[in-house]
Amino acid sequence: MPHQHKKIAVVVPKYGLVGGGEQFVFELTERLALNPQYDIHVLANKWHSQNSKITFHEIPVIFFPKWLTTVSFAFFVQKEIKRLQPDIVHTHDRIFKADIASVHSIPHLTWVKKIRGKSFPSLYDLVTGWVERKLYKCGGCKKILPVSALAAQEICHEYPFVHGKIEIMSPGLDLEKFGQRNPEWRREIRQEFGIEEKDVLVVFVGMNFELKGLDPLLASLSRAQGKTQGKRLRLLVVGKGDTAKYGGVVKRLGLEGDVVFAGVRKDVERLYQAGDIFCLLSQFDTFGMVVGEALAAGLPVIVSTQVGAKDLIREGENGFVVERQDVERISSLLLHMVEDGRRIIMAEKARASVSDRGWQAMVKRVGELYDNL
Repeated sequence: MPHQHKKIAVVVPKYGLVGGGEQFVFELTERLALNPQYDIHVLANKWHSQNSKITFHEIPVIFFPKWLTTVSFAFFVQKEIKRLQPDIVHTHDRIFKADIASVHSIPHLTWVKKIRGKSFPSLYDLVTGWVERKLYKCGGCKKILPVSALAAQEICHEYPFVHGKIEIMSPGLDLEKFGQRNPEWRREIRQEFGIEEKDVLVVFVGMNFELKGLDPLLASLSRAQGKTQGKRLRLLVVGKGDTAKYGGVVKRLGLEGDVVFAGVRKDVERLYQAGDIFCLLSQFDTFGMVVGEALAAGLPVIVSTQVGAKDLIREGENGFVVERQDVERISSLLLHMVEDGRRIIMAEKARASVSDRGWQAMVKRVGELYDNL
């Protein structure tokens, strides 16, 4: 007997555009659409995709006044779902009702208080929190899929009634792209930035230098310099941030010549290959897909306790989890990993630790959820 087609509504405000959460939804949905059993419909306000196997539905959003943004999207999604009558609604954003909710953030009001440090939430914050609570409490969710244990912990703290519905589902990895071993890439990138083969290169990737922890990393690098057994520690900063401000910090710490700002790059997989260690000391990251990418590329990693991707770390084997302001410990770990033999063993363990985390494994898990529903 042939499989019955399942009509799946995937809900996300922006599909296929820049951002970790957006990339997650895109990679997963594009692969799910390859399964002839699924009829995929994406409900979005904006999208960028050439996939003829996906039907797109434009969802209006009222952006002004700001407090209407979340609730208007949820309202118009509900109208479209009523018209479409899908078998399963899989949302990646705050709406009123869904069967499955993938969660790429912590509860909105927790974020406002704990991370942004706002004593009084705005009307936008309160309305967004209300839509979120409605989804979890009355929205019929059978599964809530946070991307990390860190996110799951915050969700259960704010909404204890969802505990039994939680299943952690971290993003998949493009192992073909990031898992390549290419000595030529290493040589080319090092040549481009004036980094010698004997230099030990730390890689940092982030779109907000301050939030992603560049300050404590620079302080740790400064503390480690001069104690590196004849090797030179260098830092490659990839991404977008206040380079003028951080250029001043580099100068003040006496790190000119040791730190290179590469800017935003589309060939980040080549830059990982040029590196030896990866570091992300974020103030808060629900997951941090760059950590998995770096591990796949064979870089041992140092991450802060506030990075959700710490779920991937096996302490002392493929990396370390640290308090982000503990400059003394971070600098001692950098020195620990300067030693070639130790770093090479960790590099192999880094690759092996994520070898089963390709996107296909995640597509299989989501497909099983769809089938069970």
